Amino acid sequence: MDRDNQTRVTEFLLLGLSGQSEQEEILSGLFLWMYLVTIIGNFLIILAITCDSQLHTPMYFFLATLSCVDICSSSVTIPKILVNRILGSRSISYAECMTQMYFFITFTNMDGFLLSVMAYDRYVAICSPLHYRMIMRPKLCVLLVAVSWLITNLNALLHTLLIVQLTFCSNNTLHHFFCDPYSILKLSCSDTFINDLVVFTEGGLIFLTPFTCITVSYAYIFSQVLKFPSIQGIRKALSTCGSHLTVVSLFYGAILGVYMHPSSSYSIQDIVATVIFTVVTPLVNPFIYSLRNRDMQRALGKLILQRLVLLRS
Repeated sequence: MDRDNQTRVTEFLLLGLSGQSEQEEILSGLFLWMYLVTIIGNFLIILAITCDSQLHTPMYFFLATLSCVDICSSSVTIPKILVNRILGSRSISYAECMTQMYFFITFTNMDGFLLSVMAYDRYVAICSPLHYRMIMRPKLCVLLVAVSWLITNLNALLHTLLIVQLTFCSNNTLHHFFCDPYSILKLSCSDTFINDLVVFTEGGLIFLTPFTCITVSYAYIFSQVLKFPSIQGIRKALSTCGSHLTVVSLFYGAILGVYMHPSSSYSIQDIVATVIFTVVTPLVNPFIYSLRNRDMQRALGKLILQRLVLLRS
């Protein structure tokens, strides 16, 4: 492979969501609002869990980690959209594009792994409540998160290094609002067989493993719930899983809509689905978990009240 040919492309052009200037201005304002709400909402979740000792449990540890990942995930794509809009530019340098793609892969996969860990936590809480404290020890919780970080970073590094080896010629226009790896592969003028093979095998395994864990965990949960003698017990068990199931459905539903079907080019449906799991999901996660969780409502109310008292004094 001629390494010098790769320097023909020093930047990529992001066409954005619609490609039309007036619509892009409205969408940029919407994205700015969504980004601010995402940062504030998830930061409040982290702060409430950190400050309230009653929330120092495995479930809320994983929730705080998910909020941290959601903040990082939104920060990978949205700020670049806003900066380009302010500067009146559509370009992103080659190095910035590869960096953005690396962190996009990392945080997207990390979301999936965290959702699977949280599903396992709910499984232990419902199916083995007497052994919950013994099984979900702090060391195990930290280990699960650390292993998830390691796997997702190694996965992102593998895909990024493989794409860096590709040659990009004259076509540098991405019909997207960020450097999506799927779109970048289509721009390459060199053979992408190895990349496609790794995406199909290793990438598929990284995607299916947490999805399978979530499915198996909830299969056991529902089979256990059906054995409960009272309707009230069933409702209580399902209420602890409702928020998590909503987030899982939103996240994996959007990803399946984008990456699990063959397509020669991105359609508006693909763009909308991508916006859902890159922008909307991190935005709604704090609301889903706080609105359906009394402990979180109490902690957030207590936190806001304390800050108001401090401001008045």
